Amino acid sequence: MSLQRQVFPDIESLSQGFADFAASALQNTLNRKPQATLVVPGGSTPRHYLPALAKCKLPWDRITITLSDERWVDVNDDQSNEKLIKQHLLSHLPANTPFVGLKTAHDNPFDAIETLHQRLDSLPLPVSLTVLGLGEDGHIASLFPGMNPDLLSAHHCIAVAPPIAPSLRMSLSLKILVKSENIVLVVTGKTKRRLLDRLSKDPDSKLPIVWLLQRRQPAIMVFETD
Repeated sequence: MSLQRQVFPDIESLSQGFADFAASALQNTLNRKPQATLVVPGGSTPRHYLPALAKCKLPWDRITITLSDERWVDVNDDQSNEKLIKQHLLSHLPANTPFVGLKTAHDNPFDAIETLHQRLDSLPLPVSLTVLGLGEDGHIASLFPGMNPDLLSAHHCIAVAPPIAPSLRMSLSLKILVKSENIVLVVTGKTKRRLLDRLSKDPDSKLPIVWLLQRRQPAIMVFETD
């Protein structure tokens, strides 16, 4: 498994290291192409590092931002990843920064797949930079253990009923994640770091993070702290 791991003493230094890498990756894409795409996750950790990225001097009007996954709740709900991204990233960026959400007016994500596939298909692809968190169970985005990895790539997105979660979700597909030009994994806490240590020695093919690593050639960057 191809991981390039960087360990930081605290979340502040991790956030700055992440922002520097992300800004460089996005600028490298923009040096070659007119537009770039940035995928960001939800969860609690991005609240720390996304504001650091927002301070970087980039032509944000040429960078379309979207989400790795979304809970099927109203976009103003506290559980909404879109709300989190707007609060901790988009609110610090120019108003003309393009954003593509993963929520529609459909009653459930299963009915929204075709609509969202077309929405995502209009993005500049492949994704320039995908940022992911890591669950203690090895899940990434909303791809969970127990799912069939061979069925996760027909569309750009997949509707998910998580094994233990209060809401249905929409996730980017394994295929769109694998094809990203750059992938960053942000890992905080000893449990998740130990999981990576274990998987580096003994990849567990039941875990979504391993599906991603086994299908990808370029190394995945890992920014981690206890």
